[in-house]
Amino acid sequence: MRSSLTLVGTLWAFLSLVTAVASSTSYFLPYWLFGSQLGKPVSFSTFRRCNYPVRGEGQSLIMVEECGRYASFSAIPSLAWQMCTVVTGAGCALLLLVALAAVLGCCMEELISRMMGRCMGAAQFVGGLLISSGCALYPLGWNSPEIMQTCGNVSSQFQLGTCQLGWAYYCAGGGAAAAMLICTWLSCFAGRNPKPVMLVESIMKNTNSYTMEFDHCLKP
Repeated sequence: MRSSLTLVGTLWAFLSLVTAVASSTSYFLPYWLFGSQLGKPVSFSTFRRCNYPVRGEGQSLIMVEECGRYASFSAIPSLAWQMCTVVTGAGCALLLLVALAAVLGCCMEELISRMMGRCMGAAQFVGGLLISSGCALYPLGWNSPEIMQTCGNVSSQFQLGTCQLGWAYYCAGGGAAAAMLICTWLSCFAGRNPKPVMLVESIMKNTNSYTMEFDHCLKP
């Protein structure tokens, strides 16, 4: 089975898959921010949270130790985190789409040409830029009441207070940076240039196919 990718293109496909999976997994895991509330550890992503307070008997607050997403988009603590959710999600979807096409290019001949590879690299740059923008927007939500309660009531925009950034935040940012810098550069050499003979044969084959279909439609 002949691949439509060069040796560099195979490396590009592998790195594209790794960066897309790393960024997308980090996007869904609620480990972007770590803090504590009522003596219990608490963690956040952009739209998910682990451990949250509820009112128990006697109106006292108790911590429910489980992870889940916010009940609705509007329930996300801040506008910045809502924007971050949308922007980062779009970037992850774009990286996954390109990675899927790149992996298919390893198994299918004439799927990815040199020009197509460069276009896919441009899409990866945009996807990485979107995720990076989401990471940049994330600190703007640290002044929301919900986050301040978790960070010792001293957090503000770009000031974490008693909280700390989690590994998923760095993983998402690292995956985006790798997609923008490494994958975009490798994509320029990923696809094979089509051979002139193969190109002419492909054009003739398509032309003959369209002619036969047209003749078939004209027959009574």
